[in-house]
Amino acid sequence: MLPSSRPAGADALSSAKAQAAQIEQQVQAIGQQISALGQQYDAAEARVAALNAEITSTQSKISQDRQQVQKDLRTLRKSAINAYVNDGQAAAANPLFASNQSSVVAQQEYNQVAEGDVGAAVADLHTAQSELAQQVGTLRTQQSQASQAAATAHNAVQQDQSLVNQRDATLAQVKGQIATLVQQQAAAAAAAAAAAAQRQIATAQNAAGQGAGGSPPPPPPPPPAAGGAGSVAVAAAESQIGVPYVWGGESPRGTPGDPSGGFDCSGLTAWSWGQAGVPLPHYSGAQMADSTPVPISDLQPGDLLFYGPGGSQHVAMYVGGGEMIESPYTGASVWITGLRLGSGFAGAGRP
Repeated sequence: MLPSSRPAGADALSSAKAQAAQIEQQVQAIGQQISALGQQYDAAEARVAALNAEITSTQSKISQDRQQVQKDLRTLRKSAINAYVNDGQAAAANPLFASNQSSVVAQQEYNQVAEGDVGAAVADLHTAQSELAQQVGTLRTQQSQASQAAATAHNAVQQDQSLVNQRDATLAQVKGQIATLVQQQAAAAAAAAAAAAQRQIATAQNAAGQGAGGSPPPPPPPPPAAGGAGSVAVAAAESQIGVPYVWGGESPRGTPGDPSGGFDCSGLTAWSWGQAGVPLPHYSGAQMADSTPVPISDLQPGDLLFYGPGGSQHVAMYVGGGEMIESPYTGASVWITGLRLGSGFAGAGRP
């Protein structure tokens, strides 16, 4: 009987590795959900700001309409008094008893003008009141929309916290799996070392006779960004490596009052391109809409990479060398990672 060449614990180790890889995929998926919620929050906040501006304009219009109503009411009162007074005088000035026919005609004409003033004042008042009612209705609609947008942002924050808790629990499982893997690998390594001790000694002696060999050099860093605004944007983004992810954040490291700073994904790209003199909206979907589409084969440092429908879930920046920089999700920090072009990738764009 020949002994099996596969160690007894190999199957368990392989199974543990597969389980750890599966959990790591779950962590990545949760991180993507958190990033998408962050962009929903940015979109809701932008909607709230726009609605608040509309509400301020509507309130100003309502104030003007109220002033017009008061003015028309005053005009109506004056016209009504004049009509009342002049109408009484006209009743006493009957042509049958008038000594001067021309004065009676003039007085009748004046009375007709006074009655016209009353009619015009009433019409103006009705118009102003109608406009006022319309603006009040518009204001109520805008306030309702702003409340709904604010509620959407609040719900996104709560969902984010739930996902953070879920991610932390999943990470705890990952750490447990890693600890198990380390123990198994250490045991396997010890057994292999004991079985091959003589061969290792001979190898070490031969290596000593030939001179110490160095370890292979680390891979070269990504190539520098191309000239122009893209290189400025990449340099700005890389200067913020390690700055934490913050909901709606667009605050660089060392900001007065906020020394640690903080970015969400679109906040990082908006701030970085802003340092190159190119303004971008603080929302990944709007950034994709404002960018010129770029094929993957033509990617240049500084180009933006979008994820989710219409780029609505996440944005990162290409830095060259098959890598990108991003502010990924709550609990993480700005980092450089490998280019992701798989599921969820929506396209690249150049501001």
